[in-house]
Amino acid sequence: MKIRIATRKSPLALWQAHYVQQKLLKTHPYLDISFVTLTTQGDREEGKALTEIGGKLLFVKELQLSLLNNQADLSVHSVKDLSAHETPGLKLAAICERTDPRDVFISKNYSSLMKLPLGSTVGTASPRRTVLLKSQRPDLTIKLLRGNIGTRLLKCERNEYDAIILAAAGLKRLELEHQINEYLDPVFFTPAIGQGALGVECRKEDHFCLSLVECLHHPKTAQCVNAERAVNQVLGGGCHSAIGAHATIQNNALQLRAMVGNLQKRTILRSKMTGLPEAACELGQAVAADLLDQGALSFLN
Repeated sequence: MKIRIATRKSPLALWQAHYVQQKLLKTHPYLDISFVTLTTQGDREEGKALTEIGGKLLFVKELQLSLLNNQADLSVHSVKDLSAHETPGLKLAAICERTDPRDVFISKNYSSLMKLPLGSTVGTASPRRTVLLKSQRPDLTIKLLRGNIGTRLLKCERNEYDAIILAAAGLKRLELEHQINEYLDPVFFTPAIGQGALGVECRKEDHFCLSLVECLHHPKTAQCVNAERAVNQVLGGGCHSAIGAHATIQNNALQLRAMVGNLQKRTILRSKMTGLPEAACELGQAVAADLLDQGALSFLN
């Protein structure tokens, strides 16, 4: 049985696709799995801010079209790149076990965010990271940083930036965690929705593939991610919005933290609630409602 996995060409995307391939083969060794490698608009226009060209969805649209056009059977995504709402005709069929969801600080010359000299330049393309950075260090200059992980690390090594902020998950997957100077506390530095988790998407009516990828699904990760995604399903934030959410499960209790920030207002709204893992979406909706009660609507877009 032949299965085609759609993936971007970046080293991290290929790692993720191979990870899913190997997981599938462990359970279904009879499969003949090949890759459909695509270059997305987000990859082609890496010199521009995502907020200028359409947001993180530009990393997934071509992959989703390959499914809808029957050019591929599965696509593998970083969940944080996906819309909070499913694409018509497609289903987020499996969410793999999450790795480290934290953001990290990387610098050639400085050991931590708070040890950067006044006025230092920090690289990121994320409105969420920008708001969180400026709330801790209003003196910092935030400069656009795009490209794959290797490109970003090289720019930091060449002193184009005093420091950069990346996701721990990608660095660990590519065995680059030795580059990390500091892990940023997720209680304050709220991660992106779904950060650290991989999602596998397929056609909604492809019952064979839906059944095939059940072995990839990690229920606890899915409950956490569903709670996080429910926050933005209610808020409806776009690519300009500084939104983060992070859920954890301990002792059969799901704790969800979320934030909405606004750079102009120099304000971050936060909410934290605990509930049952089985009611993950309802918890996310309640946290979003609390943020809206605090005035989050005026912070979005």
